[in-house]
Order: sequence, then structure tokens, then C-alpha cells
Amino acid sequence: MTRTGLLAAFCLVCGICRSQDLAPRAYVITPIHTNAVILSYSYFNGGIVFDPTIPITNATSQTNVSALSLFHTLSLFGRSASLTGTLPYGVGRFQGMVTGTPTEAKIYRSGLLDATFRVSVNLRGGSAMSVNEYVKWRQKALLGASFTLVVPTGQYDPTRLINQGSNRWAFKPELGFSRRWGHWIFDTYGAVWFFTTNREFFSHNAISPGTNMKAETPVGAFEGHVSYDVKPRLWTSLDVNFWTGGRTSVNGVENLGTLQRSSRIGGTLSVPVSNHQALKFSYNNGAYIRYGGDYQNVSVAWQYSWQGRPN
Repeated sequence: MTRTGLLAAFCLVCGICRSQDLAPRAYVITPIHTNAVILSYSYFNGGIVFDPTIPITNATSQTNVSALSLFHTLSLFGRSASLTGTLPYGVGRFQGMVTGTPTEAKIYRSGLLDATFRVSVNLRGGSAMSVNEYVKWRQKALLGASFTLVVPTGQYDPTRLINQGSNRWAFKPELGFSRRWGHWIFDTYGAVWFFTTNREFFSHNAISPGTNMKAETPVGAFEGHVSYDVKPRLWTSLDVNFWTGGRTSVNGVENLGTLQRSSRIGGTLSVPVSNHQALKFSYNNGAYIRYGGDYQNVSVAWQYSWQGRPN
């Protein structure tokens, strides 16, 4: 396989080397008019599992992702709801050996990634509440729904195989359930990712002068979390997820070897720093990876929150 072949193989997994969500307490409600600014940093390091027919060994990646998120809660038809927007920036290095050649191929990328927007609403168990009402309220069972939109704002050059942006839209409708027993909270979510077609995939260059289209089938995603409140705003959780699907095809030719069926497990710790600030630390690793990024992930986030309009 040539160096170009290695790059093409990397491209098959670049979209799924990004983290599959592990977000405890995503449906635990907060008072309306709550606002937050969140700065986060994530480091991913590990190997890449390819289609067995691709002769690549020792494939690894190291990726640093920094992100700015804005969060706001509001009343939506009398129910507790929230809006979140996230803009990430990534720096990644990929390398691997092509079987039968002595040369290691390396790739470096840096730039804006695709922006993410999420709207979440409580369907049962938690109406929209002021701070005073929230203090008196005690969570039992909550049922919520959310819709996540990934916008192709990341940097993208159709002549390259590896890009920061995906040049496509992605949508994730999700249902979430949360139940509290004393200091313990159990969360579970189920979702499906849908993707539009990248209509300029590795096109307009010397190797592929025409226009190529890359598509991906939906991905089913599931999460489970068990968390414990040590004291107000200080909590820890055990996190696990599983996802399946996402076969890719180029110009209508499907690659059966790109089926994803993987799981990750990890933990999260949230620590209050002051009345308005908190730090969150998390770690997760691949429990079972059939195809894609088999990496370790360490993340830290700083959050500043306050009460106030607009609503």
C-alpha cells in the first residue's frame, strides 16, 4: 500500500476518532435563568483499529481538543429546558506503518472543529422552577429529550483526506431517564446519530480529480451512569457507553469493514471551587473497540455559573 493508501485508510476513521459522549447528569435539571461559561480541555492518546483488510500496523494518534461552551436554562411551555453551544479547536497527530515498507507516515492537523448545539427539555418530573422553588424541590424520576446539531463550521479542504471539519451536518435525537435515591443518581440515555453526505470528499486533486461523495449510515448510541453526591455540588460517577452502526461508503460503494460496535468506560469527578465556579475531571478508556479510535481520554473543565436573564 502506498503512502496515499495509508492516508485514505486514516480518513475512514478520522470521523470516529472523536469522543463518543460520556456525559453524566445530562438530564438533571437546574433553575431557570441559570447561565454558565465552560472552558474544557481533552487529550486523546491511543491506537487506531482498522478494517482487517488494510495492511497498516502501529497506527496511533494524539489529539488535543480545547472548547468554549455557553449554557442557559429557560422555561419551555412550563417545562425545564436548556440550551448549549460549543465551539472546539483541535490539534492532532496521526502516524502508522504500512506493511512491507520501512517508512512511517505522519500527519499533522490544527484548526477549528465543527460546532455543536444542543437543546434539552424535561418531559416529566421537573417543571420550570425559580431558585426558591428549586431549593424546596427533590428529584425523583425524570424523563427528558434532547436534540443535538453538529454544524460543519470546522476547517475543511476537499483536496485533503484528513480535515478538522467533516463537511457534513449531523443530528442526534435522544431520550434520557434520571432517577435519584438519596445520594445516588442513576442515568441512562438512548440516541441515534444521523449524517448528511459529504459531497466533496477527497476531490479536485491530482489523485482524484473528480468529485467524490462519502456517506455514513446511522449510529445507535447508549449511555449509563451511576453517580454519588458526597455533598452539594461535589459528586463522582461511573460512566459507560456503547454505540453501533456507521458503515461508510464512497460513491455508493459501502465498506463493510467500517461497522462500528464499540464501548467505553470511565469516571467523572465534579468539585466546587466557589459559589460560582467548579472544576470537572474525567477519564475514560476503550472497553471494547471493533473499529476506530482505541484511545485513552483525560479531560478537565472549568465552569463559571450565575443566575440572571435573558430568558
